[in-house]
Amino acid sequence: MKKLLKYLSPFAPDQSGACGVLYELGGLIVICDAGGCAGNICGFDEPRWFTRKSAVFSAGLRDMDAIMGRDDKLIAKLKSAQDDLNCSFSSIIGTPVPAVIATDMKALKRMAEKKLGIPCITISCDGTAYYDKGEEEAWLSLFETFAVSGASSTNSESDATGIIGATPLETGYCSVEPLRKACLTNGIKNPVIYGIGSGLEEISHAGNVSKNLVVSVQGLKAAEFLKKTFGTPYEVAFPFIPDTVVSKIVSKINNNHKKVLIIHTQFAANELRNIIRSFNAERTANGNLTIHCATFFMQSPEYKEENDFVLSGEDELYQLAANKQYDMIIGDHDLKPLLKASGYRKDFIDYSHFAISGELFED
Repeated sequence: MKKLLKYLSPFAPDQSGACGVLYELGGLIVICDAGGCAGNICGFDEPRWFTRKSAVFSAGLRDMDAIMGRDDKLIAKLKSAQDDLNCSFSSIIGTPVPAVIATDMKALKRMAEKKLGIPCITISCDGTAYYDKGEEEAWLSLFETFAVSGASSTNSESDATGIIGATPLETGYCSVEPLRKACLTNGIKNPVIYGIGSGLEEISHAGNVSKNLVVSVQGLKAAEFLKKTFGTPYEVAFPFIPDTVVSKIVSKINNNHKKVLIIHTQFAANELRNIIRSFNAERTANGNLTIHCATFFMQSPEYKEENDFVLSGEDELYQLAANKQYDMIIGDHDLKPLLKASGYRKDFIDYSHFAISGELFED
């Protein structure tokens, strides 16, 4: 019963993550479902749906079409949409239905490319993983498909820095302006934020940037691919923590807080830990302040400290809070009912995560 949710809402699933990566790139995006998954993606997990147009469609699978594997009908729908929209590429994103009936996504890719005459990306989501897994596959497929033929490792454009992984689900921002401002504030000149405020052309010229900054664990595979293909170095950081969050924590934390838990994505939690330590350097050096980072999502062993951990579900967090070993917990406000039920009565500071609560910082 590890995945039973009594206090938390379901987190954004893998198909939402895949769609979020591709949303602004001018492609024909098809959610391979009967209609429900596409509705959840556009209605809950993709905040840009209400302010920015994108060619996102449901495949509208009917029972017998799915059971009998009538892929030709799906491809015909794709062709009809492409004739009207003239998109630069197509993408087919999996859901539980094609996963259960073992749809051959590679075959769909070949059929779509032959019929439409444009590149096709297929993402094998099954709805059982979280958004980060869908993002990881989408980022890697995107750069593998378009960056290889669109750039040269010997043609360096400028001192531009590519930002990989900055989706609304990851950062809590659905427009490029606050992201760009945060980059500039942190000394990142000429940032190219892939997937938001930029298009397919920037993806195709990814080999021309001087370096990449990876802001999510799910962007690491894509960054490794670009490093191997073009020799582009990369660093890991998360420059998008709101000043309001930092100021709340810095003003609240005191000598009574000897053990702090941060619950967020790995890179965001790591960045926040470094900030807290910078304001409490003496206490950290003396061992009077211990900070652990936890996440419900992907965690790279290379970027974790010894006592960092992955939460398997809300039950593990419940037990952790009930043990009352932390003097302060920092995380999304949707965690508060669970913490209250566990008997946790110490300090809590809200640091929202859109994939958990659906709350944007721009709101």
